[in-house]
Amino acid sequence: MTVVSFATSAPELLVSLQAALDGSSDIALGNVIGSNIANIGLVLGITAIISPLAIDKSFYKLNWPMMMLISVVLYFMLSSGNVLDFKEGLALFISLVIFLYILIKKSKSEATEVVEDIDDALMETSNFKVVLWLIIGGAALYFGSEWLVFGAKEMALSLGVSERVISVTMVAIGTSVPELAASVIAALKKEKAISLGNLIGSNIFNIASVLGLTAMIQPISVDNPQILSSDIFWMMAFSAVLIPLVFIPKRFEIGRYKGLILLVAYAIFIFLAFTGEK
Repeated sequence: MTVVSFATSAPELLVSLQAALDGSSDIALGNVIGSNIANIGLVLGITAIISPLAIDKSFYKLNWPMMMLISVVLYFMLSSGNVLDFKEGLALFISLVIFLYILIKKSKSEATEVVEDIDDALMETSNFKVVLWLIIGGAALYFGSEWLVFGAKEMALSLGVSERVISVTMVAIGTSVPELAASVIAALKKEKAISLGNLIGSNIFNIASVLGLTAMIQPISVDNPQILSSDIFWMMAFSAVLIPLVFIPKRFEIGRYKGLILLVAYAIFIFLAFTGEK
Protein backbone atom coordinates (compact mmCIF):
# COMPACT_ATOMS: atom_id res chain seq x y z
CA MET A 1 0.00 0.00 0.00
CA THR A 2 2.96 2.37 0.43
CA VAL A 3 6.46 1.59 -0.88
CA VAL A 4 5.47 -0.83 -3.67
CA SER A 5 2.50 1.32 -4.72
CA PHE A 6 4.60 4.49 -4.89
CA ALA A 7 7.31 2.75 -6.91
CA THR A 8 4.90 1.23 -9.43
CA SER A 9 3.13 4.61 -9.81
CA ALA A 10 6.35 6.37 -10.84
CA PRO A 11 5.76 5.82 -14.60
CA GLU A 12 2.27 7.37 -14.33
CA LEU A 13 3.73 10.36 -12.49
CA LEU A 14 6.43 11.08 -15.07
CA VAL A 15 4.18 10.44 -18.09
CA SER A 16 1.34 12.62 -16.75
CA LEU A 17 3.74 15.40 -15.75
CA GLN A 18 5.50 15.27 -19.13
CA ALA A 19 2.15 15.31 -20.95
CA ALA A 20 0.81 18.25 -18.89
CA LEU A 21 3.98 20.28 -19.52
CA ASP A 22 3.66 19.49 -23.25
CA GLY A 23 0.08 20.77 -23.22
CA SER A 24 -1.45 17.30 -23.67
CA SER A 25 -3.94 17.30 -20.77
CA ASP A 26 -5.89 14.43 -22.34
CA ILE A 27 -2.83 12.18 -22.00
CA ALA A 28 -2.12 13.40 -18.44
CA LEU A 29 -5.69 12.67 -17.28
CA GLY A 30 -6.37 9.67 -19.50
CA ASN A 31 -3.16 7.97 -18.38
CA VAL A 32 -4.20 8.04 -14.70
CA ILE A 33 -7.86 7.15 -15.28
CA GLY A 34 -6.92 4.41 -17.76
CA SER A 35 -4.22 3.05 -15.43
CA ASN A 36 -6.71 2.80 -12.55
CA ILE A 37 -9.08 0.87 -14.82
CA ALA A 38 -6.23 -1.36 -16.06
CA ASN A 39 -5.02 -2.02 -12.50
CA ILE A 40 -8.36 -3.61 -11.60
CA GLY A 41 -9.65 -4.97 -14.90
CA LEU A 42 -6.38 -6.16 -16.45
CA VAL A 43 -3.86 -6.58 -13.62
CA LEU A 44 -6.19 -7.83 -10.86
CA GLY A 45 -8.03 -9.99 -13.40
CA ILE A 46 -4.83 -11.70 -14.58
CA THR A 47 -3.46 -11.99 -11.02
CA ALA A 48 -6.67 -13.63 -9.73
CA ILE A 49 -6.68 -16.09 -12.64
CA ILE A 50 -3.08 -17.09 -11.76
CA SER A 51 -3.75 -17.40 -8.02
CA PRO A 52 -7.02 -16.65 -6.12
CA LEU A 53 -6.65 -13.70 -3.74
CA ALA A 54 -7.81 -13.78 -0.11
CA ILE A 55 -9.25 -10.45 1.07
CA ASP A 56 -8.78 -9.18 4.64
CA LYS A 57 -11.09 -6.81 6.50
CA SER A 58 -8.83 -3.78 6.08
CA PHE A 59 -9.71 -3.84 2.38
CA TYR A 60 -13.33 -2.79 2.85
CA LYS A 61 -12.85 -0.92 6.14
CA LEU A 62 -10.13 1.51 5.00
CA ASN A 63 -8.45 0.88 1.63
CA TRP A 64 -11.45 0.50 -0.68
CA PRO A 65 -13.41 3.40 0.91
CA MET A 66 -10.40 5.68 0.40
CA MET A 67 -10.06 4.62 -3.24
CA MET A 68 -13.77 5.25 -3.91
CA LEU A 69 -13.81 8.53 -2.00
CA ILE A 70 -10.85 10.01 -3.83
CA SER A 71 -12.27 8.84 -7.19
CA VAL A 72 -15.58 10.62 -6.52
CA VAL A 73 -13.76 13.72 -5.27
CA LEU A 74 -11.70 13.79 -8.48
CA TYR A 75 -14.89 13.66 -10.56
CA PHE A 76 -16.42 16.64 -8.75
CA MET A 77 -13.16 18.59 -8.91
CA LEU A 78 -12.92 18.10 -12.67
CA SER A 79 -16.61 18.67 -13.42
CA SER A 80 -16.80 21.87 -11.34
CA GLY A 81 -14.53 23.86 -13.64
CA ASN A 82 -13.13 21.43 -16.25
CA VAL A 83 -9.67 21.96 -14.79
CA LEU A 84 -7.57 20.57 -11.94
CA ASP A 85 -5.68 23.54 -10.51
CA PHE A 86 -2.97 24.06 -7.87
CA LYS A 87 -5.34 24.20 -4.87
CA GLU A 88 -7.19 21.05 -5.89
CA GLY A 89 -3.91 19.26 -6.57
CA LEU A 90 -2.65 20.30 -3.13
CA ALA A 91 -5.88 19.06 -1.51
CA LEU A 92 -5.48 15.67 -3.22
CA PHE A 93 -1.87 15.37 -2.09
CA ILE A 94 -2.70 16.34 1.51
CA SER A 95 -5.43 13.68 1.54
CA LEU A 96 -2.78 11.12 0.57
CA VAL A 97 -0.50 12.22 3.44
CA ILE A 98 -3.40 11.90 5.91
CA PHE A 99 -4.32 8.47 4.53
CA LEU A 100 -0.74 7.21 4.81
CA TYR A 101 -0.51 8.50 8.39
CA ILE A 102 -3.70 6.62 9.34
CA LEU A 103 -2.53 3.51 7.48
CA ILE A 104 0.90 3.41 9.15
CA LYS A 105 -0.51 4.22 12.59
CA LYS A 106 -3.11 1.45 12.19
CA SER A 107 -0.49 -1.08 11.07
CA LYS A 108 1.70 -0.34 14.10
CA SER A 109 -1.17 -1.22 16.45
CA GLU A 110 -1.71 -4.58 14.75
CA ALA A 111 0.27 -7.76 15.30
CA THR A 112 3.37 -7.85 13.14
CA GLU A 113 3.83 -10.88 10.93
CA VAL A 114 7.27 -12.45 11.30
CA VAL A 115 9.05 -12.70 7.96
CA GLU A 116 11.24 -15.79 7.90
CA ASP A 117 12.53 -15.89 4.32
CA ILE A 118 14.95 -12.98 3.94
CA ASP A 119 17.16 -12.78 0.88
CA ASP A 120 20.68 -12.58 2.36
CA ALA A 121 21.97 -11.13 -0.93
CA LEU A 122 19.94 -7.97 -0.28
CA MET A 123 21.81 -7.40 2.99
CA GLU A 124 25.14 -7.49 1.15
CA THR A 125 24.23 -4.99 -1.61
CA SER A 126 26.67 -2.07 -1.63
CA ASN A 127 25.54 1.54 -1.56
CA PHE A 128 27.28 2.09 -4.90
CA LYS A 129 25.17 -0.61 -6.55
CA VAL A 130 21.97 0.81 -5.00
CA VAL A 131 22.75 4.33 -6.24
CA LEU A 132 23.74 2.99 -9.68
CA TRP A 133 20.44 1.15 -10.09
CA LEU A 134 18.52 4.24 -8.94
CA ILE A 135 20.30 6.38 -11.55
CA ILE A 136 19.69 3.83 -14.31
CA GLY A 137 16.05 3.39 -13.30
CA GLY A 138 15.50 7.14 -13.02
CA ALA A 139 17.02 7.79 -16.44
CA ALA A 140 14.94 5.01 -17.99
CA LEU A 141 11.77 6.46 -16.46
CA TYR A 142 12.58 9.99 -17.63
CA PHE A 143 13.39 9.14 -21.23
CA GLY A 144 10.71 6.45 -21.31
CA SER A 145 8.06 8.98 -20.29
CA GLU A 146 9.15 11.42 -23.01
CA TRP A 147 9.13 8.72 -25.68
CA LEU A 148 5.80 7.31 -24.49
CA VAL A 149 4.07 10.71 -24.68
CA PHE A 150 5.60 11.39 -28.12
CA GLY A 151 4.65 7.91 -29.33
CA ALA A 152 1.09 8.32 -28.01
CA LYS A 153 0.60 11.53 -30.00
CA GLU A 154 1.98 9.94 -33.18
CA MET A 155 -0.14 6.80 -32.73
CA ALA A 156 -3.30 8.89 -32.23
CA LEU A 157 -2.57 10.75 -35.48
CA SER A 158 -1.82 7.57 -37.46
CA LEU A 159 -4.92 5.71 -36.19
CA GLY A 160 -7.17 8.72 -36.58
CA VAL A 161 -8.35 8.69 -32.96
CA SER A 162 -7.99 11.23 -30.17
CA GLU A 163 -5.11 11.40 -27.69
CA ARG A 164 -7.68 10.56 -25.01
CA VAL A 165 -8.37 7.12 -26.57
CA ILE A 166 -4.67 6.27 -26.82
CA SER A 167 -3.99 7.50 -23.27
CA VAL A 168 -6.78 5.50 -21.55
CA THR A 169 -5.81 2.35 -23.46
CA MET A 170 -2.25 1.96 -24.82
CA VAL A 171 -0.47 4.50 -22.58
CA ALA A 172 -2.36 3.28 -19.50
CA ILE A 173 -1.43 -0.34 -20.19
CA GLY A 174 2.20 0.70 -20.70
CA THR A 175 2.41 2.53 -17.38
CA SER A 176 0.57 -0.33 -15.61
CA VAL A 177 3.23 -2.89 -16.54
CA PRO A 178 5.06 -2.41 -13.17
CA GLU A 179 1.80 -3.13 -11.28
CA LEU A 180 1.25 -6.21 -13.43
CA ALA A 181 4.78 -7.48 -12.83
CA ALA A 182 4.70 -6.80 -9.07
CA SER A 183 1.25 -8.38 -8.63
CA VAL A 184 1.91 -11.47 -10.72
CA ILE A 185 5.25 -12.12 -8.97
CA ALA A 186 3.59 -11.59 -5.58
CA ALA A 187 0.77 -13.98 -6.50
CA LEU A 188 3.21 -16.63 -7.70
CA LYS A 189 5.09 -16.30 -4.40
CA LYS A 190 1.76 -16.48 -2.51
CA GLU A 191 2.22 -12.93 -1.18
CA LYS A 192 -1.45 -12.24 -1.85
CA ALA A 193 -1.71 -9.23 0.45
CA ILE A 194 0.98 -7.50 -1.60
CA SER A 195 -0.89 -8.24 -4.84
CA LEU A 196 -4.15 -6.54 -3.85
CA GLY A 197 -2.54 -3.92 -1.61
CA ASN A 198 -0.23 -2.86 -4.43
CA LEU A 199 -3.17 -2.32 -6.80
CA ILE A 200 -5.45 -0.46 -4.38
CA GLY A 201 -2.53 1.62 -3.15
CA SER A 202 -1.43 2.36 -6.69
CA ASN A 203 -4.91 3.60 -7.65
CA ILE A 204 -4.92 5.93 -4.63
CA PHE A 205 -1.40 7.15 -5.45
CA ASN A 206 -2.32 7.70 -9.11
CA ILE A 207 -5.07 10.17 -8.21
CA ALA A 208 -3.72 11.79 -5.05
CA SER A 209 -0.02 11.84 -5.89
CA VAL A 210 0.26 11.70 -9.68
CA LEU A 211 -2.59 14.09 -10.50
CA GLY A 212 -2.08 16.05 -7.28
CA LEU A 213 1.61 16.77 -7.91
CA THR A 214 1.10 17.32 -11.64
CA ALA A 215 -1.72 19.84 -11.04
CA MET A 216 0.47 21.70 -8.53
CA ILE A 217 3.14 22.11 -11.22
CA GLN A 218 0.88 22.55 -14.26
CA PRO A 219 -2.95 22.82 -14.16
CA ILE A 220 -4.67 19.94 -15.99
CA SER A 221 -7.64 20.87 -18.16
CA VAL A 222 -10.40 18.56 -19.42
CA ASP A 223 -10.10 18.97 -23.20
CA ASN A 224 -12.11 15.92 -24.24
CA PRO A 225 -15.64 15.74 -22.73
CA GLN A 226 -15.65 11.92 -22.91
CA ILE A 227 -13.17 11.83 -20.04
CA LEU A 228 -15.92 13.13 -17.75
CA SER A 229 -18.91 11.56 -19.51
CA SER A 230 -17.46 8.07 -19.95
CA ASP A 231 -13.92 7.22 -18.78
CA ILE A 232 -14.12 8.40 -15.18
CA PHE A 233 -17.41 6.50 -14.71
CA TRP A 234 -15.71 3.35 -15.98
CA MET A 235 -12.97 3.95 -13.41
CA MET A 236 -15.49 4.32 -10.57
CA ALA A 237 -17.47 1.29 -11.80
CA PHE A 238 -14.39 -0.96 -11.79
CA SER A 239 -13.59 0.25 -8.25
CA ALA A 240 -17.18 -0.18 -7.02
CA VAL A 241 -17.60 -3.70 -8.42
CA LEU A 242 -14.85 -5.01 -6.12
CA ILE A 243 -17.22 -4.94 -3.13
CA PRO A 244 -19.87 -7.30 -4.57
CA LEU A 245 -17.08 -9.51 -5.93
CA VAL A 246 -15.59 -9.75 -2.43
CA PHE A 247 -18.89 -10.64 -0.74
CA ILE A 248 -20.46 -13.05 -3.24
CA PRO A 249 -19.36 -16.71 -2.92
CA LYS A 250 -16.61 -17.41 -2.21
CA ARG A 251 -16.71 -14.63 0.36
CA PHE A 252 -13.49 -12.67 0.97
CA GLU A 253 -11.85 -14.22 -2.06
CA ILE A 254 -11.35 -13.08 -5.64
CA GLY A 255 -10.89 -16.32 -7.51
CA ARG A 256 -10.35 -17.33 -11.13
CA TYR A 257 -13.96 -16.86 -12.30
CA LYS A 258 -14.13 -13.37 -10.79
CA GLY A 259 -10.76 -12.56 -12.34
CA LEU A 260 -12.10 -13.67 -15.72
CA ILE A 261 -15.15 -11.39 -15.28
CA LEU A 262 -12.84 -8.42 -14.61
CA LEU A 263 -10.68 -9.28 -17.63
CA VAL A 264 -13.71 -9.56 -19.97
CA ALA A 265 -15.09 -6.25 -18.64
CA TYR A 266 -11.72 -4.61 -19.36
CA ALA A 267 -11.74 -5.98 -22.92
CA ILE A 268 -15.22 -4.46 -23.40
CA PHE A 269 -13.92 -1.09 -22.12
CA ILE A 270 -11.01 -1.15 -24.60
CA PHE A 271 -13.35 -2.06 -27.47
CA LEU A 272 -15.81 0.72 -26.61
CA ALA A 273 -13.02 3.27 -26.15
CA PHE A 274 -11.91 2.80 -29.76
CA THR A 275 -15.33 2.30 -31.39
CA GLY A 276 -16.95 5.15 -29.43
CA GLU A 277 -14.93 7.71 -31.40
CA LYS A 278 -15.97 6.52 -34.83
